[in-house]
Amino acid sequence: MRYFQFLSETRQHDIFLKRPAAIHSMTPRHVLAHALGATLYMPATRQDVADMLLSQKYEALCSVVFCLEDAIGDQEVEMAEQNLVTQLTNLMEKMTQSPEMAEHLPLLFIRVRSPKQLLKMTDLLGSSLRVLTGFVFPKCSVHNAKDYLDSLKRAAVQANTRLYGMPILETPDLIEKETRFSVLSELKQIMLKDQEHILNIRIGATDLCGLYGIRRDRETTIYEIRLIADLITDIMNYFGRSFVVSGAVWEYFEPARKEQRPFIRALPKGGESYSPEFDCLQGLLKETRLDVANGIHGKTVIHPTHLKPVQSMYVVTKEEYMDALSIMEHADGTVGVMKSDFSNKMNETKPHYRWAEHILIKSDIYGVFHENRSYIDILTESEAAYAEHLGTYGG
Repeated sequence: MRYFQFLSETRQHDIFLKRPAAIHSMTPRHVLAHALGATLYMPATRQDVADMLLSQKYEALCSVVFCLEDAIGDQEVEMAEQNLVTQLTNLMEKMTQSPEMAEHLPLLFIRVRSPKQLLKMTDLLGSSLRVLTGFVFPKCSVHNAKDYLDSLKRAAVQANTRLYGMPILETPDLIEKETRFSVLSELKQIMLKDQEHILNIRIGATDLCGLYGIRRDRETTIYEIRLIADLITDIMNYFGRSFVVSGAVWEYFEPARKEQRPFIRALPKGGESYSPEFDCLQGLLKETRLDVANGIHGKTVIHPTHLKPVQSMYVVTKEEYMDALSIMEHADGTVGVMKSDFSNKMNETKPHYRWAEHILIKSDIYGVFHENRSYIDILTESEAAYAEHLGTYGG
């Protein structure tokens, strides 16, 4: 798959100085870990999974998690398991008949309830397990992390394929200061032993907020909820040097309306009055920008309208790209500091080296904007396509 394929050739040329490259499940782990973008969660009870993926119903979809945990009822588990097996088997059969379909397939994951269920799904899926990139481990803790990882490795051997795990950190002993640091330290040691099997570490903010009866509104980012922001800081401190850490879910989305035009209506305009659409999108964009600023890559989303806004924020600016190239070019020890190509900052080769590495990885995945382009160009392009489909614009 490739980010922003929904843009026409002309618009890609106009928006991108460097266009996104192709990504697939066999992409090297250190690159793939940055490439999940906005990861869409959907319940495993959904009965159109295969058709939805093959028809590219959601044109910006690049990674998806089929949830067997909190997204379904406790009495739906067996039905959801069987449905997911049917859907993924169907998908595998169609891909076998038409291998070119795999080129547009997003990265696929299953969120299981336990290590035992992971092994059960491995047995039920059989060879169809090879359509997956991996499994998500909810409520991952010192009590189950090793079992999850052992089950993952067993599944990979059984299916003769590469599979990654994505632990979600969301248990009470992490938010409680009495136990947080010992738990983080123990978890880190467990994860490091199987580092090559872990794609990224995910933060489960909703469950943790729920323990304290907290729920942020659409105008409040997770970084303004001090209890969770404090934990995010500690998770980054423990895991950010060795793993890619992915951001918390954004809960709000726009109500469905006939002939709704979701992007331009929500983008900021001078003197625009209050509207729910404005808050939903602006809150999401603000939180994603803070994710990036804090070294967090990727974000869990629960609605298709979140895909383009989040992913458009991951495109590298020309200024970032030129700075990163300059830092890497002078990292041979001959120069310690130099003025940026934009003559507006200093670039230091040693302290900025890892930042530059991350920027160049992201530039391959999400592309680089031309100097006069930004996320707004991608969002308004989506709006223009919508208007063209209706045959009206600006009405």
